[in-house]
Amino acid sequence: MSRVLIVSHDVVDRHMAGPAIRAWEFARRLGKQDEVTLAVPNKANLTGEDFALVTYDHQRLGELAANTDCTIVSGLTLTQYPFLRQASPVLVIDVYDPFALENLQLLADQGMGLRVKDHRSLTQAINAQLLQGDFFICASEKQRDYWLGTLSALNRVNPQTYDADPTLRALIDVVPFGLPDAPPQHRRPVMKGLVPGIGPDDKVLLWNGGIYNWLDPLSLIRAVAEVSRQRDDVRLFFMGVRHPNPRVHPMRMAKRAMRLSDELGLTDRIVFFNDWVPYEERENYLLEADLGISLHLPHIETHFAFRTRLLDCLWAGLPMIVTGGDALAELVREHDLGQVIEPEDVDGLVRAISTLLADANAKAIRADTFARIQARFTWDRAIEPLVRFCHNPRRAPDLIGRTALSDMTDLQRPALSPSWRILASKGWRCLRDRGPRALWREVRAYVDWQWGLQKQDQ
Repeated sequence: MSRVLIVSHDVVDRHMAGPAIRAWEFARRLGKQDEVTLAVPNKANLTGEDFALVTYDHQRLGELAANTDCTIVSGLTLTQYPFLRQASPVLVIDVYDPFALENLQLLADQGMGLRVKDHRSLTQAINAQLLQGDFFICASEKQRDYWLGTLSALNRVNPQTYDADPTLRALIDVVPFGLPDAPPQHRRPVMKGLVPGIGPDDKVLLWNGGIYNWLDPLSLIRAVAEVSRQRDDVRLFFMGVRHPNPRVHPMRMAKRAMRLSDELGLTDRIVFFNDWVPYEERENYLLEADLGISLHLPHIETHFAFRTRLLDCLWAGLPMIVTGGDALAELVREHDLGQVIEPEDVDGLVRAISTLLADANAKAIRADTFARIQARFTWDRAIEPLVRFCHNPRRAPDLIGRTALSDMTDLQRPALSPSWRILASKGWRCLRDRGPRALWREVRAYVDWQWGLQKQDQ
């Protein structure tokens, strides 16, 4: 058995977002054959089944990494805790979320000087991770092409990695999100006949995820306002407005969506905003809904996105209306799992909602197709490349003998520290949106990060 450490940078608890769900499911599957520890930044009210669940700080994480055969990280974990490269014999980096592309839209309303500096800092941090990983995983073949280009530019695609595997699957492979083994069950009412304003026979459109700046809830709210003039039984339910990770700032788009709903007189009458649904409760919402909705704006993030919450709609056999452009939208179009519309097409969205709701058999006629597609996306199948690697972890051939980023003399070491203007801007937003205690936590995390960088340079 290999000793595998999974480090989650996101809050793992009953309320979880995508990165935490992914880490949790990795631990559950890998724990069936290896000795797995899932390290989380919070005190969780959960219990691991075939794995250990522990809370980490800077010191504890170093101790865990020193006693493992393989460490899996994602996000900017390696930037915040750079000692993981030296402490861990083998390092797996999960790049399923090309968040530098999300960040282009996230900061689109900021000044250009701030955006350029923030993007440069983020890109340097990502490149530093790509220079140090032994194995990488992403969510789709389209994403794999994107990351292969970046790895090539950083000289990680080279004669050594090519000779180890001419397909380069030994360097980077596809591990998408997966579906649970068991079908969803409706265990209790959660919306229809329970939420004030949603009747037992109403038709519920479900936005089953967060509202982020690169998504488009505004077109949906306008479309629902129009559909509600034609029929009085349509309701729109947003499953998650307040992110479970306190470090994630309230999104500008979420505020705009709530403001638009208020202006149109729809809030708590036609449109409903929920804080966040617990992970184990989501099946109740999915099975009560009549349509799943996922809409995004037209930008580069869409091309490489993998809308993970759409897999929950697939799991529940829930017909979907989605914006075209990403990998899962192509799946919806190819197999007629709902309707695909153009970005920001309110009229097209009105027609799609009206057409699908008018078909009383929309779910039933697609049931067999959903069942066939579900078999392709089980977690056990999705995670196979990671299971194989972690059971027999190995250093990347071009990194053997190198223990730190500073050892890579043929490549310039990126500067990872953001400018004081970026820090001041982030600090002000944190204080404004979340208060002084949250700001203090962020300052402490930044000091820990800088301390780790200094230790690496010594």
